[in-house]
Amino acid sequence: MKIWVNGSLAESDTAALSVLDHGLTVGDGVFETVKAADGRTFALTRHLDRLTRSARGLGLPDPDHAVLREACAQVLAANPMPLGRLRITYTGGTCPLGSERGDQPPSLVVALDTAKRRPDTTAAVTVPWRRNEHSAVAGLKTTSYAENVVALAAAHRAGASEALFANTAGLLCEGTGSNVFLVVDGQLLTPTLASGCLAGITRQLTVDWTGAEERDLPFEVLFEAEEVFLTSTLRDVQAVSRIDGHELPAPGPATLKAMAQFAERSADDLDP
Repeated sequence: MKIWVNGSLAESDTAALSVLDHGLTVGDGVFETVKAADGRTFALTRHLDRLTRSARGLGLPDPDHAVLREACAQVLAANPMPLGRLRITYTGGTCPLGSERGDQPPSLVVALDTAKRRPDTTAAVTVPWRRNEHSAVAGLKTTSYAENVVALAAAHRAGASEALFANTAGLLCEGTGSNVFLVVDGQLLTPTLASGCLAGITRQLTVDWTGAEERDLPFEVLFEAEEVFLTSTLRDVQAVSRIDGHELPAPGPATLKAMAQFAERSADDLDP
């Protein structure tokens, strides 16, 4: 496997960054995960735009989109596969130990790994930890993912593939790596960005293509909803059949419609 690191391709067993890279020492970095099918990316422009927004939120220089596109193209050409997870990571670069940054340029890594098509249904659990919608990094896709690691491990122990968070106000927020949609009284709803959730690429396309309404929702609505589904780069639209011990019809009619709409529209345009 070949990985693009700071300007050139390297074999995965020799590709390296400094152990003083700020992305490693303090999690000072941002990233994007892009779906790649047969060497072709989906929604790459949206992902690069969000990477830039996240970088600005951390005070990092804007990444060069032309360099990013070239890096992605080289990695995809060097590692052919039917379905892949293309990961772009952009960090504060080599810095002194501690939170302050140094004067070195940012680090940029592009890597690819194989992916499997997600099943149509999955299980989720709720977790007691809260998203902080008032955080300095709320809504940014940063490399500081430790709380997601802890929550996802709890989900796996419970036989689920995702953990769902409330925010500090007790409102439904998001999963560790997904956005949440619900059908309540026949309406398709999803939490607002003010909840602190990530502005998911698949989330926004699903809103645009299905007409779903963004609304502040109490966390307990998960157990009152007629249907629940998750969206993310590699899940696309995935029905939820169980939350904790609560069973749901999956996929329900609204979820099936959203699945079909997303599949059709995304096949028509690889960079919507």
